[in-house]
Amino acid sequence: MSETNAAAEVAAPHRYTAALAADIEARWQDFWAAHGTYEAANPSGDLAGDAEAVARPKKFVMDMFPYPSGAGLHVGHPLGYIATDVYARYHRMTGHNVLHALGFDAFGLPAEQYAVQTGTHPRVSTEANIENMRRQLRRLGLGHDQRRSFATIDPDYYKWTQWIFVQIFNSWYDPEAKRARPIDTLVQRFATGERATPDGRPWAELTESERADILGDYRLAYASDAPVNWCPGLGTVLANEEVTADGRSERGNFPVFKAKLRQWNMRITAYADRLLDDLNELDWPEAIKLQQRNWIGRSEGARVDFPVSGHPDAKITIFTTRQDTLFGATYMVLAPEHGLVDEIVPAAWPEGTHDAWTGGHATPAQAVDAYRKQAAAKSDVERQAEVKEKTGVFTGAYAINPVSGERVPVFIADYVLMGYGTGAIMAVPAHDSRDFAFARAFELPVRCVVEPSDERGTDPSTWDDAFVSYDAKIVNSAGESVSLDGLGVVEAKARITEWLESRSIGEGTVNYRLRDWLFSRQRYWGEPFPIVYDEEGVAHSLPESMLPLELPEVEDYSPRTFDPDDSDTSPETPLSRNEDWVNVVLDLGDGRGPRPFRRETNTMPNWAGSCWYELRYLDPHNSERLVDPEAERYWMGPREGRPHGGVDLYVGGAEHAVLHLLYARFWSKVLFDLGHVSSVEPFHKLYNQGMIQAYVYRDSRGIAVPAAEVEERDGAYWYQGEKVTRLLGKMGKSLKNAVTPDEICAEYGADTLRLYEMAMGPLDVSRPWDTRAVVGQYRLLQRLWRNVVDEGTGEVTVVDAEPDEATLRALHKAIDGVRQDMAGLRFNTAIAKITELNNHVTKVREVPRSVAEGLVLLISPLAPHIAEELWHRLGHDTSVVHETFPVADPEYVVDETVTCVVQVKGKVKARLEVAPSVSDEELEALALGDPAVVAALDGAGIRKVIVRAPKLVNIVPA
Repeated sequence: MSETNAAAEVAAPHRYTAALAADIEARWQDFWAAHGTYEAANPSGDLAGDAEAVARPKKFVMDMFPYPSGAGLHVGHPLGYIATDVYARYHRMTGHNVLHALGFDAFGLPAEQYAVQTGTHPRVSTEANIENMRRQLRRLGLGHDQRRSFATIDPDYYKWTQWIFVQIFNSWYDPEAKRARPIDTLVQRFATGERATPDGRPWAELTESERADILGDYRLAYASDAPVNWCPGLGTVLANEEVTADGRSERGNFPVFKAKLRQWNMRITAYADRLLDDLNELDWPEAIKLQQRNWIGRSEGARVDFPVSGHPDAKITIFTTRQDTLFGATYMVLAPEHGLVDEIVPAAWPEGTHDAWTGGHATPAQAVDAYRKQAAAKSDVERQAEVKEKTGVFTGAYAINPVSGERVPVFIADYVLMGYGTGAIMAVPAHDSRDFAFARAFELPVRCVVEPSDERGTDPSTWDDAFVSYDAKIVNSAGESVSLDGLGVVEAKARITEWLESRSIGEGTVNYRLRDWLFSRQRYWGEPFPIVYDEEGVAHSLPESMLPLELPEVEDYSPRTFDPDDSDTSPETPLSRNEDWVNVVLDLGDGRGPRPFRRETNTMPNWAGSCWYELRYLDPHNSERLVDPEAERYWMGPREGRPHGGVDLYVGGAEHAVLHLLYARFWSKVLFDLGHVSSVEPFHKLYNQGMIQAYVYRDSRGIAVPAAEVEERDGAYWYQGEKVTRLLGKMGKSLKNAVTPDEICAEYGADTLRLYEMAMGPLDVSRPWDTRAVVGQYRLLQRLWRNVVDEGTGEVTVVDAEPDEATLRALHKAIDGVRQDMAGLRFNTAIAKITELNNHVTKVREVPRSVAEGLVLLISPLAPHIAEELWHRLGHDTSVVHETFPVADPEYVVDETVTCVVQVKGKVKARLEVAPSVSDEELEALALGDPAVVAALDGAGIRKVIVRAPKLVNIVPA
């Protein structure tokens, strides 16, 4: 401690310092915990509260799940948590029953990789990380209901994750009812003959395995041979979001290949229309809604069947939104993974095959095999990227254009994906830029069937690119039985669709970009599937009495890895090595007695636990059912203005715009359809907070250097004598620019950190961290403290006197503005108004008690520890947390007078101080009677008086 600071502490022993802040904060955190200050009352169950609490309007405030990292928190992490805490505190003070809790999303790859490296069980390291994060969050004074906290790795929690999976597995989507129904209702339809089996045989004559295969085509959770992202270097399948744009794993940077593996999937595509339509009822940022709409990708068009020449039973089915251009299809393209490719590839190249089509291979099979390997090494992003050079290879097969009878060659090319449409396209190169580039590269015909509106003419050989238009005339499109010539696009689509349907070779249909959700991971640290397989390979769900199915102990936590470049490999999961766990004899309660089964050895993805966690906060200790219906209806049920129900405020990063939010919405809708919840949607209002950024300093090698050790000299930045570059970016341990909340709390106190993060700028905007600027909010708290407490004696200095009118106006204007800002999540402007009021109070010789108390109540959601301390020092024995937030007196919110400008011939001649409520007539009389205005008119008549009360009078002389 410096001599100056030491002397200051002697002179002012009761000054608000970091040490005093630490003492105050620890004491009040202990008090809140001991007294259950933040506990929210349920209408029923073990967390039921008194009738008065439940009768209040409710407010359910949620943060997106944190993942308990071993590195702990840096100051960027708590931004959203502090914001929701402020919002929740404000609503408690405005008479709401507030539910605000925080759990931990604790399954996932980081803990598993740490286990692989160290041999430490993932549960041990994860629970240690959770405890450290709990400590850091507690120090921030976050007002969570600790009774409702949990982690996804708790068996009592993932019992219900597994139970939900069982409900989804045992359900199907009834398109007539437009909702999920128990699978038994479908079985009954097959059994009674109401619905025919695929081959027409009676249901009773089918084997159990045959029945299972049929039901698998309907179940909302099903296993299938699916194209997946296989990463041999990690030994696991990856979701699309875990693959980088250059086709490598996000973790480890290993190559990722396309492969077909037996995987669990969720039939989210059945809900595509509902997921789209219900967005309209949600209070979400439009940008997030747009991302979901684009991800679902609904498009209307037609399905068209192209017969394959020489293969009477084969047909290539395509989906197109431009069926009006069918006459312009001059070739076809299949995705390399398309199941029809092997069937139609001939033994030799057809006579006259163009050399450019063969890829230099002797046979079509060799060409296809080589190209498939090339395509498998690319990610979907790479395959869809706009590149100048289009690649592909001729399959050796021809299809028949159904409208013209023309033979068209069939290629495979990587720009067509199995994951969209049917995995096949008709190529109309004159009117699609990618097809145009491909046709030029492979010297394929290009036929104009949509008349260009520019000067290029109808000969594509002279074009530089395709002509694309939805508002043009169809040409060159006449066949023996149908002609589209002269029609517009809309009319042509309708006519050709009707023609296709009349001949049973196509139909109008809707397609989606959305694919079913790949739900398997070849990992240890995830929820085990509650699925076992009998000796016939039929999957059975475990009864509820056998849940939770807990993870077994294993000696090696890592999946088997392979040569990163060897795509001809397949996963071997850690669970599969525990034979005693995998192979079991069970009585599933189906009347068939004990039988041998084999457990599923994949685990669920880390998304599973976060698909329903909002429900667990409502009823966290319920071991008998997913959630108490009364509690669910109370906290999340539909209400006026929110017909689909859901959480009142959900705050988190925009990076979860699609996947987590889409998956959670899907699970919520299934649970609603099956009658388990009353809310159709999980989250009614979504708010995306910005990011706290920090400067990253790099040396000449591009390596990050410790930001805290960088010096600024003459506009440049130096580290250990070397000049370094500075760039604003993310904050993180690897970038050596992380600042921990522990550091700031130790130097200034948690309330200062809370204020600074909320004052940095609008909550939804990213902002740079500047440790030097933190002191501004520290000084605000010191001034607040001095306005109430004598730094020398520690005595409260307020007086029981009425405030003067100026102070009353300052107080009530602040109250009015802060209330509006708090409700609108504008915490930075709320702090500005509180600062302005605090500065005003600083100039008051004796602070009235009513003003001091109002100031303390205003700041309490933002800086709860100092507010609690001052509230009690002001003589109150109740917690400030549940005090009533101040309400402004309208009389003092409106300015006492406003300045009215009076103009004559457009020039200002007078300024009048008038009441804000002054009428036009009163203001005109005052203006015309003002001596300066009379002098300016100098006896001239008046042609017009324009009055804009209360701020302007404009006089136009005659």
